[in-house]
Amino acid sequence: MSTMIRNEPGQNRYTIALDDQVAGFADYRLEGSRIVFTRTEVDPRRRKAGLAGALVEYALDDVRTSSALTVVPQCTFVAHFIDAHPDYQELVDRG
Repeated sequence: MSTMIRNEPGQNRYTIALDDQVAGFADYRLEGSRIVFTRTEVDPRRRKAGLAGALVEYALDDVRTSSALTVVPQCTFVAHFIDAHPDYQELVDRG
């Protein structure tokens, strides 16, 4: 089974696909120098596979390496992920 994660800036979302079928997404909106993650969703049949964590990790790594944006974790899953992985705290603007 092949997994592909990518940013789809035209749709303001990161997606994760398994064998070319989208299994989940993380929506965001850009607000100046901030990226606000608003919602993360994974197909209920695939929730135990760790896809949401892999998706959010990819998105945060992408923000870190390809921009100077500050992350606003409005989505509770993204907020919990960052809380559980302190190496992402430097990206966060919780204000």
